[in-house]
Amino acid sequence: MAFLDFITSNILRNPPVLLGLIAAIGLIVQKKNIADIIKGSLTAAFGMIILNTGVGLITGTISPINSAFQEAITGKTAVANTLNDTTFTASFGGDVGLAMFFGLILHLIIARFTKVKTIFLTGHMLWWFPFIFVAAGVEAGLSGFGLIIFGAVFSALYWSFMPWIMRKFIWDVTGDQSFLIGHPTGMLSIISGLVARKFGNKQHSTEDLKVPKSLSFFREISVTGATVIFIMYIIVAIIVPSLVGKGENLLFLSLNQGLTFGAGLLVMLYGVRFLINQIVPAFQGISEKLIPGSVPAFDVPILFNYRPNAVIIGFLVAMTTSTIMIIIANSFNIFGVILIPLVITSFFEMGGAAVVGEGQGGLKGSIIGTIVSAIVMVLIMGISVGVYNNTIQNWMLIFGGNDFSIFGSIAKWIGSLFSGLF
Repeated sequence: MAFLDFITSNILRNPPVLLGLIAAIGLIVQKKNIADIIKGSLTAAFGMIILNTGVGLITGTISPINSAFQEAITGKTAVANTLNDTTFTASFGGDVGLAMFFGLILHLIIARFTKVKTIFLTGHMLWWFPFIFVAAGVEAGLSGFGLIIFGAVFSALYWSFMPWIMRKFIWDVTGDQSFLIGHPTGMLSIISGLVARKFGNKQHSTEDLKVPKSLSFFREISVTGATVIFIMYIIVAIIVPSLVGKGENLLFLSLNQGLTFGAGLLVMLYGVRFLINQIVPAFQGISEKLIPGSVPAFDVPILFNYRPNAVIIGFLVAMTTSTIMIIIANSFNIFGVILIPLVITSFFEMGGAAVVGEGQGGLKGSIIGTIVSAIVMVLIMGISVGVYNNTIQNWMLIFGGNDFSIFGSIAKWIGSLFSGLF
């Protein structure tokens, strides 16, 4: 257990180290010299740190909006509402760690001996999927070794099959078959892509938007993103005054958060390019020698570099659509639980869904696909918070509305069948 805890904490849940080691293994398999191995592995780790730094800046500007909504709607502080992931981990963290360990073994066996050649490399998701599946097992009444195997099997199946199922949607966007996306945007992106394919028009791309010369600076995703967050803070602060702390100035708070968000986008996209340039060539060694034909699956920000305008459009459309849906759901108490705006999911998962929609149906497809996916996002959120009523409901309120909600709910239903049998 001590060894597994060490591996889990220091490697599997440490994306820079994990990807640095993978790059090193790939380069060693290719019989590169020691200088290239050291340079390649460290550079891959640097790229992951840069990417994580950008994501951290973005999340840091979004989280206060989410927390303000949460406190205004539920009357509870954000800290109190996010504690149940900590308390659940305190009780079942060992089960989650073992589920991750056995799940990874099964995941690699699937890649080695089947036609599904995914290698899931989104480090933090290697923890969060066993986390939500173990929680689903607990909700279903499972315990002990059966709970661990339950979490391991569902995690391995997700890591292997979801990136593989959505591969053609991703390749249509990137034109590059060297990598996949491993992120809980999966089903939302597929829905967006299918809707966009039917109702969109590839001839008119989000990247071809005609902008007056005097407003050409809006073609920069960092500028557009900063402006959107600045305006959002102003609007949200009017609705939820607690967003502005004591002694803070609304105008300059909004300005600073907008600038931070824009800078975060620049850092994130630079990290994306840095990581791709290093990890994909190094991974070819693993693909060729150890698991022939395998394809790495990366975090969704990797995709944002290909259709940056679609990301911002998707964020705005998803926030608007989902907030309207949440107001309706809360007004009629449809789910029996007060939902809060899904700011984080609207940016990351729905940003990916908007990019996939754009790849299938241009600007129109991106918008329509995102609207439909945003409606689905709220529906599955409402269902899943009921499913996780006794374990991680509060955590799901903030980070759900995606594959966590969909497959966690399915896993709980299946787990209930096994719990009844055994």
